Parts: sequence; C-alpha cells; structure tokens
Amino acid sequence: MSAMQQDPSRGEAGRTMPPPEVRRVQDQVPSPCEVPKASRANAMLDCGWGRLMYGPSFSSPKVLAQTLLEEEPGKRDIALHVSAPQLVLAEAPANLFLDPSLIFRRTLDKPASTDDAPGVLVRRLATRSDIAAINRLYLTRGMVPLDPNTVWSQRNSDAIVYLVAEDEHSGEVVGSTIGVDHVTAFGDELGGSTLWCLVVDAQTGLVGTGPTLIEHLVAEFSRRGRKFMDLSVLHTNEHAIRLYEKLGFEQVPGFVVKHKNAINEPLFVNTDRVEGLNPYARLIVDEARRRGIGVDVLDSEAGIFKLRYCGHEILCRESLTELTGGVAMTWCQDKVLTLRRLGSVGLCVPRQQTAGDPQADAQFLRECGSVVVKPALGEQGRGISVDVRSEQDLPGAIGRAAAVGGHVVLEQYCPGQDLRIVVIGYQVVAAAIRRPAEIIGNGESSVARLIERQSARRSAATGGESKIPVDAETERCLAEQGLNMESIPENGTHITVRKTANLHTGGTIHDVTDILHPALREAAETAARALRIPVVGLDFLVDAPDSGGYVFIEANERPGLANHEPQPTAQRFIDLLFPLTA
Repeated sequence: MSAMQQDPSRGEAGRTMPPPEVRRVQDQVPSPCEVPKASRANAMLDCGWGRLMYGPSFSSPKVLAQTLLEEEPGKRDIALHVSAPQLVLAEAPANLFLDPSLIFRRTLDKPASTDDAPGVLVRRLATRSDIAAINRLYLTRGMVPLDPNTVWSQRNSDAIVYLVAEDEHSGEVVGSTIGVDHVTAFGDELGGSTLWCLVVDAQTGLVGTGPTLIEHLVAEFSRRGRKFMDLSVLHTNEHAIRLYEKLGFEQVPGFVVKHKNAINEPLFVNTDRVEGLNPYARLIVDEARRRGIGVDVLDSEAGIFKLRYCGHEILCRESLTELTGGVAMTWCQDKVLTLRRLGSVGLCVPRQQTAGDPQADAQFLRECGSVVVKPALGEQGRGISVDVRSEQDLPGAIGRAAAVGGHVVLEQYCPGQDLRIVVIGYQVVAAAIRRPAEIIGNGESSVARLIERQSARRSAATGGESKIPVDAETERCLAEQGLNMESIPENGTHITVRKTANLHTGGTIHDVTDILHPALREAAETAARALRIPVVGLDFLVDAPDSGGYVFIEANERPGLANHEPQPTAQRFIDLLFPLTA
C-alpha cells in the first residue's frame, strides 16, 4: 500500500503539494459540528502503524467498512471523523466496533509556544536509527510499532510529519509524535490536521517533552495555514486529557471506527476483572488470551490468576507459578540463604553479615569501607540503604531496614552497574541495566518539585508501580551531593536521588540483552539451576554488561516481566507453561 491512495501533484523541489482546489481553505475556523468534506474519494494514508482513513471522503458506509476489513495483520487501521458510524458498523457488526475515544480540537488562530522545554531538542525524523528509537518507545507503551520501510519512504512527505525529541545533552531520543496534514493527505476542505502517537520516554528526567512536541506540530501546521488540529484520546486516559486541555484542546463531536483484532481487543471486550491486574500480571494474561488460553482471575489485587488449556490448569501470581517449589522460594526470599547457596556452587558473591551487635556491625563497616544495609526478606527496594560509609549513618540505615520486617543484612558494597537478568526455563531471555532514580535540573524548579514531576511521569507510565520515595534515604543521598529538597539545581544538572536501582523506588530500566557477555549469561543460568527455579530475576553488579566480571547480589522469585520489553518475556513464559501453544 502506498503512503497515499492517490498520487499527489508535485511542487517545486519535488515536495508534495496539495492541488489548488484544496489549498483554498476557509478563512474562518469551522464549527465543531460542521461535517468535514473532502475533494478526494476514499482517501487514506499509511502512517507506518496502519492506515488512517478519512471518513468524509468515502463514497459509502459499505466501502469504508470493506476497506477496514482489509487491514493487514499486526496493523491498526483507523477510520476518523465517521459521520454515520452506525451504518458502517451495520455492514460488518461482527468485525468492526466504535472506538471508545474522544475527539479533541485546538484552533490554530494563536501562535504556538516558542519556549522549548530545557534540554529538549525537537526535529524531523532523519535517520533509520530514529525509527528504531521511536519503535523502542512504542513497545514500552504497548503501541503498534512503525513499519521502517513505510516511514523511511515518506520521511520528507508534506502529508505526514514525524517528529522526534532529543535529549540535547545525550542525543538520546526521548519522545516522538506524528502530525497529519488533512489538506495535503485527504483534500480536507475545512483545512484541518491531526496529532497522533504522542509518546515520551517514561524514564527521561526532562520535564515538558510532550508539550514541546505538540507545540512544534502546532507551529508547523499554523505556518501552513491550517485552521485546527484534532486528536483522538481514549476516554479513560485522564492524564493525557488533562495535558491536552491545559494546552488548549477542547472536546468536539466525532466518531472513530476500528477493526476487531487482537491489538484492539481490550477496547471491545469486557475486561473488568483483567483491568484490575497490575502490569506484570496483565502482560502474561494478555499473551495467554492471545493464544486462546483460558484465564480466570482469582484475586486481581494480588495478581493471582489461573490459566487453562486442553484440560491443563496452572495457578500463577504474576510470574510466580506452581512450578516453583518451596525450597526454591526459601532460597530466593532470604538474601542470606541466596548468597550462601550460590557461593557454594562457585559464583562470585559479596561478603555478608547479619546485623545485630553494634560493635560487630561497626567492625564489619570498617573492614569493608562501605556497606549495603537491607532487610533479608524485603523486596522492591524497600528499606535498603546503599553505600553507607559512616558509622554515624549505620544505626539509622539498620533501623529503616528493620522496619520492613525480619532480620537485617549488612553486605559489602561493590561498585558497578546494576544488571537484572531474567531466566525462564533455565535459559536467559532478557537482560537490562537498572539505574537509580535521577532528576535533571532546569534552573527554575526545586529538587522537591523535580522529584514530584518525575515521580508522576514514572507512575503514569508504569500503572503506579514506579515512584520516587521522599524519605530519610532520599535526603541522605541529596546531602552527599550538597543538596536538600529546597535546592534549585542548575539547568542540565543530573542528580541521583536514590542509590537503589529498583523500579519501585523510581529506577529506570535499559535493555542490554543483545550485548550480554557469555560469562554473565552462563552465571545466570547456573544460578537458576542451583536454586532449582524455572522463572527468576537475578541481580548482578557488573563493570559493564558486555564484560565478564560480576558480583551476584539477589534472586527474585517473581520478576516483573513487563519491565523488559521489547524482549519476549511473556511469550517465553507461556511457552514454558503451555509448550503446545508456542
């Protein structure tokens, strides 16, 4: 399918230009209730993730329905501004559905904001690596990835604009959006445009990336003389709706029709009980349902569900299943037993001592120089203090760990990058570097405000799983850098606000599976076999993921598989449980 259904006329320098009759758009912004019109028949545009169909241009509801039914596998086609959706649905009621999204519009009669967010550089997509970077962001949000060939072939088109946002310090792509010019693409006589696929890296510390991308699209289409910009947003996405309203968008009438496919299933199937699951359980349940495996949610709050296939049933709590035995659980849950077991099979582990006697604790600190203080039975980074060097700080760290429950462990601090390796079926499936929570100063906001904003973004992107705690450990980390919660960091200053790299304490995760050193892969698989656990997340400290040196620190019997996309963790998990569905 070509990018546009009909060949556009060509302007100078080979740029796509709308024909004269559609360049003469109305001088006034149309009423939101005014029915859009088009000078082209059955107009559509391939955006890379699927085709965007302009409803007013189609000759009949039957033709629009038939076109939607021609959707390619793995794509998501969208029919926009459908004036009589009931007639379209009547043509194929078993295959099409009315999308539960709202249409918002911003008139372009006012200039766009000219102030970019500090540290953010917005530009047009320019390289194939940009496409790969956008797809990385899409996959972390469960969005349909772009077809690289389609996007590359139309990267200079006037009909569709692909924008990326860069971190101007690192050069990393941290956001993207797509704009469609309805005049050029469809012959829209009302002079409109739309915004699609706004995505921002949930792990960036840069504030204001999304609004900056939107304002650049507004500026581009205003320069072209377009009258308004529309967007479609799911009615339950309150966070996005608040952002769009803040930026001047208002809800207008309009309908969107889509094809019933596996990607859209949550939009047309009653998933009330499934919706209550956290992202870790939901990822597995979605993969099971995609394969035709029955799902019974037994306790959505705890993430407990039962999977059924051909008479075989298995209970799961997220990635923890009945395949994990009681001894394996004991080895993984108690960090003292974990290191003792792995040290016994020749894996490299740090020195460790159970806290208790203050003099023995202080002596251990003096011998090691620096220690990690952690609850032996804790998880998700709760109660952990990293790189404790002062005897004065030691009692407080022990107290915070003890508050979590159980005995407290003092562990030799080993510098290095925090590496999580996921092993499923005793084979490595994914590996990621985990980095501690970080904020980036903008020269205006206090540390407290920057933490609040970063924590809100992390929470929204992870279903509430990732937040930065503001507690004594956070204040200790800031004090080591000469800062407190009221400090205002200079623009571009990177500040680590926690030393634990756990997702649940605001840490970020960066996939390194493709460069994982064979020695680390072997160590992880050896550890899984030693612990006799078929699904496990193993934590290492390494110099680099592509070098062989390591120190093993923890094992997690219920690893969060959703943290490792785009690696196929859920697929390999279901393969293990139901191999006939692979």
